[in-house]
Amino acid sequence: MDQQQQRCGGPSAPMPATSEIKSIADSLKIDVEQKLNRTFDVFVVVTYKTQVVAGTNYLLKIHCGKDEYLHVKVYEMLPHAGSVRSVTSATDGHSLDDTF
Repeated sequence: MDQQQQRCGGPSAPMPATSEIKSIADSLKIDVEQKLNRTFDVFVVVTYKTQVVAGTNYLLKIHCGKDEYLHVKVYEMLPHAGSVRSVTSATDGHSLDDTF
């Protein structure tokens, strides 16, 4: 199986952040800050994965300054349900090499 191929129900391989993914992260930055009870001057998505469920999970690795990274999970509802996005989890204290 090709490493870029996604297993049914499983996450994709990590991919470099696209402008669309960066836009999604930027639109939810305040939600991430509230979830982690801190603010970020640096907030740059480095890589991401997707997982198709009853909607789409976006698993984001976000650089937040110095050598620290966040792991953020965003859920997007299916289009018929309004394609609403929400942050379902966020953890800090990660490094670039941490698996997410």
